[in-house]
Amino acid sequence: MLCTNYCCRDGGFVSLLVHLVVSEVASEGPAQACKLTETFLSLQMNLHTWEDMANGTGVEEFILLGFPGTWHSRVSLVVVFALTYSLTVIGNACIIALVWMNSNLWTPMYFFLCNLSFLEIWYTTGIVPKAIGVVLGTSQTISFRVCILQLFFLLSLGSTECFLLSVMAYDRYLAICYPLRYSSLMNSGLSARLALSSCLGGFLVVSLLAFLTSRLTFCGPDVINHFLCDIDSCLALSCSDTWHVELATFLVSIIVVVASCVVTLVSYIYIISSILRIQPAHGRKKAFSTCSAHLSVVTIWYGSTMYLYVKPSAQNSLDLNKFVNTFNTVVTPLLNP
Repeated sequence: MLCTNYCCRDGGFVSLLVHLVVSEVASEGPAQACKLTETFLSLQMNLHTWEDMANGTGVEEFILLGFPGTWHSRVSLVVVFALTYSLTVIGNACIIALVWMNSNLWTPMYFFLCNLSFLEIWYTTGIVPKAIGVVLGTSQTISFRVCILQLFFLLSLGSTECFLLSVMAYDRYLAICYPLRYSSLMNSGLSARLALSSCLGGFLVVSLLAFLTSRLTFCGPDVINHFLCDIDSCLALSCSDTWHVELATFLVSIIVVVASCVVTLVSYIYIISSILRIQPAHGRKKAFSTCSAHLSVVTIWYGSTMYLYVKPSAQNSLDLNKFVNTFNTVVTPLLNP
């Protein structure tokens, strides 16, 4: 009787068929009837999944889990997020305003710094306000299209920052290793082209990855264990084959993260070797001071980014990914000012 009621409560043609078959075999024992019912219901669920995959339909809305915990812990986290976000926006906006108002700062180094500050404002704005709503539980749902859009801008702005950080390292290399020729090597035209190339390269290289992710099928569950739409979270929920997306993610991360990191690393090797050859201690201290802030941002950014994206498959712990992503989206933009 329990199995019969369950299959009737499910409804549909398959459930009716289960009810009829169970009625026929009920005389052979309830255990066999229950086993047959479970088989038919499993078949029904598989048919729904196959139909969704064939039609390209499925989950249209996701639920962002955020950081589960007590109300007090989530409120404390929101306060930290709001405070760091406010300081990030105000600090980076002040950098842009100060450079704009002081003509003595119209140099390539401060031009790249303004571009980085502008990038950090948009990068953190696209994530932190939504994350605050997710943690509070007031805005945990996100549509599939908005999720893909957030993923695209997150990865595009992140890729642009990788390119821009390598350009800034190259600029410091020219300034310290070739101080007399710096003004002719790094002029305003070249600095503008490098900044524009970083932006275009960051958005173009992620376009294919975002397109491939948008073609995945999501049949359920619809809960993303994160406070934003991350590539690993989307791959974990997809019910279709994800090998091509994982391969594209790995190749893009090699092109963007590893290549720019190598440029940055080589630049700083030459920078440090040149600084160590400076005889007066005051000169060495001044040279190091111009690179220390940039080097700290580079270390945190590339370290966390490599952990998140430079891997052949999406096998990282999603809980650990949330912690590492917090450094990328909250801590690193705050360190720039």
